[in-house]
Amino acid sequence: MWRNIASNALSLFIVVLIVAVGVVAWGQKQYTSEGPLAETICLRVERGSSFSRVADSLEAQGAISNAAIFRIGVEYSDKASALKAGSFLVQDGASMEEIVDIVTRGGASTCGTEILYRVGVLSAVMQVRELDPATQDYKITAEFKPAELEGDAPETYLEKRDESDTRFRIAVAEGVTSWQIVDSLNRADFMTGEVASTPAEGSLAPDSYEVKAGADRATLIASMQDAQVEILAEAWNARAADLPYANADEALVMASIVEKETGLAEERRQVASVFVNRLNKGMRLQTDPTVIYGITKGQGSLGRGLRQSELRRETPYNTYVIDALPPTPIANPGRAAIEAALNPDSTPYLFFVADGTGGHAFAETLAQHNANVAEWRKIEAERANQ
Repeated sequence: MWRNIASNALSLFIVVLIVAVGVVAWGQKQYTSEGPLAETICLRVERGSSFSRVADSLEAQGAISNAAIFRIGVEYSDKASALKAGSFLVQDGASMEEIVDIVTRGGASTCGTEILYRVGVLSAVMQVRELDPATQDYKITAEFKPAELEGDAPETYLEKRDESDTRFRIAVAEGVTSWQIVDSLNRADFMTGEVASTPAEGSLAPDSYEVKAGADRATLIASMQDAQVEILAEAWNARAADLPYANADEALVMASIVEKETGLAEERRQVASVFVNRLNKGMRLQTDPTVIYGITKGQGSLGRGLRQSELRRETPYNTYVIDALPPTPIANPGRAAIEAALNPDSTPYLFFVADGTGGHAFAETLAQHNANVAEWRKIEAERANQ
């Protein structure tokens, strides 16, 4: 009798064991297999949240099939204490295992709200943007210019600025001056600290910089300086032979002039070739942006055309009067302009003028140039009469 009982108990144990193994295998497959999510979502994890709350949210959004399996998988993978706050992009079909990795990996948020501060040549614009998970496109929900703000910033901005998972990015355009950058950063109320003095013109690398709320302004400036030093050194080491620059600093001056003269990527090396050819022939550069910088000192735009008296006045930056490069850069050039100044096209051109399309007409002789200028004046007159 006892032998039969023992035999039955053993059989039952084996059956239970088999079922248990099957359940574990099924659960493991559920945890690692493709998930049910049909469309990409942005999962927001609040500061102080728990995996239990995250599991419920994911199940409610159709991202996982079973919250209990998700929680067990988290415990089994020993990641229960590694949950990060933020907004995270979860792709359609993501497995539970992949989602756990996404929310425990760390780093910046990958979706949700971004406050983008665009520092441009004419103005600085603050934008609040929301990423659409499905299209991966940003939608602007608020926009304003801090320098023109009267009273409080838009409510949407103030609300999103103070949320813990909001990302902050500062995009500095090529050709912005150092004074403009410092002035704009001082108006960014999500940053802290002071910049003791305006950095040397040309020493800041235009680029897109991701920062955190409360980031130190001086630290960002230092990062921009380090980046520009590296860019200039790389381009200088790869420079063409027989350029009319005594050192890398003079190349940076030229790069800033090229940056201000053209916004077309395909023209930069041609424009650089014109100025290099003129220097090699002992000709004056005769470029308006340097004259303008001598007037404004980089503190904003001139806002009008140059006067004849200003073109005749002798200043260190008036390249219609001086015989060489101006003493400093006139803006902060980007990598492409620096590379163009140090590897210009090989052309016979000595002149260029706007051609009405956003680009320029280049000429080898003064007669050709005068014809191009006449054509440009004709275009200007036609536009004025429209």
